[in-house]
Amino acid sequence: MTADTSMWYCPKCGFVDSLRKYFWRCPKCGGPLDIMYRPRWEPIEGRRGMMRYLKALPPIGAHVTLGEGGTPTIVRDVAGIKVWFKLEYLNPTGSFKDRGASLAISLASELGFERVVEDTSGNTGIAVTAYSRIRGLDVTIVMPETAPQGKKILCKLLGANIIEAKSRGRAAKKVMDLINSKTFYVAHTWSPLFIEAAKTLAYEVYENGFRGNAVIVPVGSGGLMLGIYRGFRDLVNWGLLDCIPKIIAVQGTSVAPLYEEVHGSPPSTTTSSDLADGIMVPNPPRLKELKETVLESRGDVVLVDNDDIVGALRELLHSGFIVEPTSAAPYAALVKAVEAGLIGRGDEVLIPLTGSGLKTLKIFEALLST
Repeated sequence: MTADTSMWYCPKCGFVDSLRKYFWRCPKCGGPLDIMYRPRWEPIEGRRGMMRYLKALPPIGAHVTLGEGGTPTIVRDVAGIKVWFKLEYLNPTGSFKDRGASLAISLASELGFERVVEDTSGNTGIAVTAYSRIRGLDVTIVMPETAPQGKKILCKLLGANIIEAKSRGRAAKKVMDLINSKTFYVAHTWSPLFIEAAKTLAYEVYENGFRGNAVIVPVGSGGLMLGIYRGFRDLVNWGLLDCIPKIIAVQGTSVAPLYEEVHGSPPSTTTSSDLADGIMVPNPPRLKELKETVLESRGDVVLVDNDDIVGALRELLHSGFIVEPTSAAPYAALVKAVEAGLIGRGDEVLIPLTGSGLKTLKIFEALLST
């Protein structure tokens, strides 16, 4: 199957069109799109990382790659629970976003775009800029003023034009002014390409030997969670696994739309979770699908706040994992998941550590003084 016979598909209204055209959302109903194609379990011998699973990914032409994927898996015993840490912060630009950026920029390049725009709090901007510059594409990144300074600096050094907005919500609105027929809007919070790319994380841990019964994953827009879920669903459909692990979504107390959707009411706590900037997405486009995924997997949504995140961050750093605060959120949720009966002693649990702490040294500096 080629990109010409693969299709954009809207599950809400049924819209379909060729992958040879670009849409960042459904042009008919405005909903998020998926991609129709036939994934195959044919890992390519001799290749590593995401490129090993090209036959299970949307068929796009020449891929833009920096060697994303193939990140280490470290297994540790944590209070009688076998935890599989997937070190996604060791991707080329320091986060799991490299997987999605590789697919998205590959498509942008294949379709002949010369300019790329994106709104992001940081990691996606870094990844999009790095992969775009490989193909010589001009990049504009719209970031909230509150984004970590280290991430802004990296985007600039990699060659992006940075536009700042007062908040994440205003950044999402401001980027709309930059979109035209000659500009590729990456739209990572909407894009099915980021979801499809994240499936490869599930494939990798399967080949590493993971047969656990739960995944604890941070959720902002939810692309990582959906990708991991779909990856395990593929493995079940191919007859390689018996069941999909339970999905335990992690959100912060400050911004928790999925928690509210699943539980029917907002968090009762007034504590803050603003350290986890990567999951502060108030209006994820795929909220209904996120809810369905959590419930279908017999999972739940766990909330964490800044105190939880700082404690987990210190433990992870002392264990040798140099991660950013957002990455500590799922580890902070582990204890709460046990207390809620979602995980028990003897279980095997996958926790992706999503972003590098080397981009957030200012936050670490502040922690040292407390």
